[in-house]
Amino acid sequence: MTNKALVVEGGAMRGIFASGVLDAFLDQNYKPYDFAIGVSAGASNLLGYLSNAPHRSYQVITELATDKRFFNRTRFARGGDLVDVKWLIEESNRRFPLDSHALFSTPMIAAVTNIETGNADYFQLSPCNLESVLEATTALPIAYKSTPCFSGGCYTDGGVADSIPVKEAYRRGARDITVVLSHPLSYQMRPARAPWLMKRLLARYPGIAESMLVRADNYNQSLEFIRHPPSDATIRVIAPPDEFAVKRLTMNLTLLEQGYQMGLEAGKQHISNRNGIHGLDDQNCHFCL
Repeated sequence: MTNKALVVEGGAMRGIFASGVLDAFLDQNYKPYDFAIGVSAGASNLLGYLSNAPHRSYQVITELATDKRFFNRTRFARGGDLVDVKWLIEESNRRFPLDSHALFSTPMIAAVTNIETGNADYFQLSPCNLESVLEATTALPIAYKSTPCFSGGCYTDGGVADSIPVKEAYRRGARDITVVLSHPLSYQMRPARAPWLMKRLLARYPGIAESMLVRADNYNQSLEFIRHPPSDATIRVIAPPDEFAVKRLTMNLTLLEQGYQMGLEAGKQHISNRNGIHGLDDQNCHFCL
């Protein structure tokens, strides 16, 4: 039997699209995956999906991530966090408790970036490490001052080293992989515009600085892997349309709602395509532009 994996990209507030996709999946009880891998906001989105909590991710993004206790420019200007990741995790779990039995019934892996090596590490979530791993995978460099440390290492946002961990899904044996992206299919990441500034801001963590400087190359290589997968793998992509207007730090509720609705529609369309309702189209090929 072919192992099936679900990979969900991060992207901060752009994660509203994936929250819509996964809510559409939940609405139709669509859970064909043997395991899932998430990064940053993608990992947060997977919590709601795997624990059978529709609208949880939507509420976390629109009610909590827009709160000044999470995102605060004034606090950042005074030397504090631009985003308080730990508060968001704790408040999310308090307001929207997770069904642990459902959550851990499907293996979930989160990508983090090791601050010493600048490389990606991958942790399977468990009741013992849930909050630590979630904090690490969403700990945006510079914007979040704390450095989560556990299991003998210290980590930052998984998107630094592996924004789309599709290769990791393949390495773990998946040969039927569905990837939910946070950018339209036409997107290509551009190299950092000021390498010297990146190195200066991350002088304490040269491994992270180097990883940030090659992030665009790594990201675009993941897209190439999706476009041209190994001969024994099938990769399907769910991506926002070109008119998707949500940015990394969008706080406008109207734009967030529009992004969520786009995700809902894309999720429904994907299930219809997988059920053969519309016959062959873009979702049935490896990667269609």
